[in-house]
Amino acid sequence: MKIRIITAIVAILIFFPLVFMNGLPFQIAMYIIATIGLLELLHMRKTTSYPIPTILTVILLWGLLFQGEFIFFSTRTELLMFFVLLLLAYTVLVKNKFTFEDAGFLILSTIYVGLGFYYFIQTRDVDNDGLVYIFYAILVILSTDTGAYFFGRAFGRRKLWPKISPNKTIEGAIGGILIACVVAVIFHTFFPVHDSLIIVILVTILASIGGQVGDLVESAIKRYYNVKDSGKLLPGHGGILDRFDSWLFVFPLLHFINFIQ
Repeated sequence: MKIRIITAIVAILIFFPLVFMNGLPFQIAMYIIATIGLLELLHMRKTTSYPIPTILTVILLWGLLFQGEFIFFSTRTELLMFFVLLLLAYTVLVKNKFTFEDAGFLILSTIYVGLGFYYFIQTRDVDNDGLVYIFYAILVILSTDTGAYFFGRAFGRRKLWPKISPNKTIEGAIGGILIACVVAVIFHTFFPVHDSLIIVILVTILASIGGQVGDLVESAIKRYYNVKDSGKLLPGHGGILDRFDSWLFVFPLLHFINFIQ
């Protein structure tokens, strides 16, 4: 527990000043964190043993995170399709030592990690309200985790998804949503995130559910590949994906429903 707390404090002292600063330091930090997260995912499947596809995948990730105008592509969809073609062509060059399934895994992994961090960067760039939205989302995620943990321990009886995450309970999941709503309302009182309190509560419920789904997705991936943690970068916490799994769902979701514009 001591190592876990120390790691959390160090991470906060490094991460949040960069979020406040924004600009190039923040952008670089996001590229690094996202790249580590992607490599963790590739390492689970041992796809990093293919150096050329791994390099192409990292370049694709950086392209998805890029906030400016592309030189050779009109949209991110065109960029994505170009790299799909490259990876598929590579399967032929190596005579299926690198397979169609490997290529599909790399593409989906890049979209999974890239979208989450892309929308996190987008959120920070929202005029005047970027920091407010970021802290709103983070507080919803953290309060959901905290509420789920304590409600689960106190009232948990029915398993939520035992084959994926045996310790999570339905009561804990509901408790996480309730605590997230309470925290969101308090936060909204001091830092309004919308004109309507009802909308804030409804969006918080949706974001809390989305965060829990993101957590379960990461648990499902780790269980499938038989690993305990996504990595070892953060002592006591695991890897980047272990800490950002909910973020990868919540920030895109808030943009998809136009809560953040």
